[in-house]
Amino acid sequence: MPKRILEGVVVSDKGDKTVVVKVERTFLHPLLKKTVRRSKKYHAHDEANAYKVGELARIIECAPRSKLKTWEVLPKGGAQQA
Repeated sequence: MPKRILEGVVVSDKGDKTVVVKVERTFLHPLLKKTVRRSKKYHAHDEANAYKVGELARIIECAPRSKLKTWEVLPKGGAQQA
């Protein structure tokens, strides 16, 4: 099964090798037929400490690295890790 890739904005980079990425999604409300916006924060592993607050980051699923971290950021160059 392919790993999910999400895109969002870094809202915190205070942890060592960890960033918090806020991902927004939109969907149509089933009854009201109105577009609804929801967001969720993901803790992601950032090996190089490359991302800073406000930057756009792409994250990919990975094996759990800690209690909260089950995602890792893709490198800024765009190349995917194996």
